[in-house]
Amino acid sequence: MVSNDNHVSLFEVGARDGLQNEVAVPTAAKVQLINALAHAGVKRIEAASFVSPKWVPQMADSAQVLRDIERLAGVRYSALTPNITGYQLALSAHADEVAIFGSASQSFSQRNINCSIEASIERFIPLIELAKSQGVKVRGYVSCTLGCPYEGKIALSEVARVSAILYNLGCYEISLGDTIGIGTAHDARNMVQAVSEQVPIAQLALHFHDTYGQALANILACLDTGVRVFDSSVAGLGGCPYAKGASGNLATEDLVYMLHGLGLKTGIDLEQLAQAGHAISRHLSKKSGSKVANALLG
Repeated sequence: MVSNDNHVSLFEVGARDGLQNEVAVPTAAKVQLINALAHAGVKRIEAASFVSPKWVPQMADSAQVLRDIERLAGVRYSALTPNITGYQLALSAHADEVAIFGSASQSFSQRNINCSIEASIERFIPLIELAKSQGVKVRGYVSCTLGCPYEGKIALSEVARVSAILYNLGCYEISLGDTIGIGTAHDARNMVQAVSEQVPIAQLALHFHDTYGQALANILACLDTGVRVFDSSVAGLGGCPYAKGASGNLATEDLVYMLHGLGLKTGIDLEQLAQAGHAISRHLSKKSGSKVANALLG
């Protein structure tokens, strides 16, 4: 099932993608979470978003968060940047790398960022060119790879096309997102294989939401394609905005438990990770969304 490469890289999105879909928490709580994740062995942390606070008020303190965190050697702190202005703000706050977000669905692109796929890519070009000139790495997200809340199923050819455009523009890694979490193992594997014909497998990451409880199964189904980068969110932070009350992000603790059980190495201390998830869950006045964390610390 698993290739000889037994190291897996986890890209932790809880402090950004997770918390922006929760009630706002104090800046100090975000800083505490990011520091705890780094001390647990997480090497890649999406720590901030420089989208307009008008649209994402939960992330309005992103510059302060990046200023206040304890920066551990070997940990990369990333920021989401929709445009040049966001990029410049992220660099001023000393983000190590930035991420841009596109979509494989025209309808989702229009409703999420108010422009077509093509127009969104045009916006990204000057950002990527500037980042290249300054030696800053850019990660690319592609949403709705396994389904769209407005269009339903998305053609694999379109997912591969958008992914290849972002990769060829200069994104070092393309994160393929099942935004509404409807994908199943068969579809997930087919999607990865389709995209890998245009983007090297080593440059792909998977960001599967757990709305229908399929995220772990989908990752397991894709492991033997050679993908070794997975996005997840501590304590399962961040619900699905398109399914009221449903879980959204896959809990990092649950993913780490499965990967370690398969003999794969993440470099993450599961107990410390679970503690970090419980601490931020207390700030949100709710139980951790991780089954593994609740079992370990129950």
